Amino acid sequence: MQPYLFPYLGYFQVMKAVDQYVIYDDVQYIKGGWINRNNLLMQGEKKLLSVRLLGASPNKLINEVEVDEDFAKMQKTISSYYARAPFLSEVSELLARICSYPDRNLARFIANSLAEICRYLNLDTELLMSSHLKKDITLKGQDKVLAICKVLSADIYINAIGGQSLYNRAEFQQHGVELKFLKTGPVIYRQTSNEFVPDLSIIDVMMFNSQEDVSLLLDRYELI
Repeated sequence: MQPYLFPYLGYFQVMKAVDQYVIYDDVQYIKGGWINRNNLLMQGEKKLLSVRLLGASPNKLINEVEVDEDFAKMQKTISSYYARAPFLSEVSELLARICSYPDRNLARFIANSLAEICRYLNLDTELLMSSHLKKDITLKGQDKVLAICKVLSADIYINAIGGQSLYNRAEFQQHGVELKFLKTGPVIYRQTSNEFVPDLSIIDVMMFNSQEDVSLLLDRYELI
């Protein structure tokens, strides 16, 4: 999957479900997507938080874009949003480590952030960069994914449920790969808002849940 900034719970459920997780960094940058932004909770409502980028363009690959951010304001903003969250201290320390990462290449910065969150959540899945795998770089879409599966000798490929419109089970089967999609189950936890606000960043999940409780939430999915 593409490298997303502080992605939603389902992103990490896919990580937990697999042996090797490929960060898809050598595909085109998509403006307006989730690569450099995500939703947090502010006063009971979704609030979009974005990271400034340098040289972002649909004509560039994700790993050709730079982060243009010192993160000081962002960290203060998140702390103000979650001032009453029970795990503010722990998550703030995690965010400080992530934001202090010196490499401002967008793909590598996000890859490091995903690795830091995995360590915090005790996920030991191997994370790989797509750009580091030897494959035909002219391939696109499903053909490129199948090439990655071949390089890694994969017999099962798991994608988020949104990938159902992108990939064909029969074609994967022809290449000896079983295609599965992960569907996140009902996820509700106590927030500071009166009514639960779903589909927020993993930051929101970690702010309101212990590491052990997040692990339980990560298991709430089905493969179809």
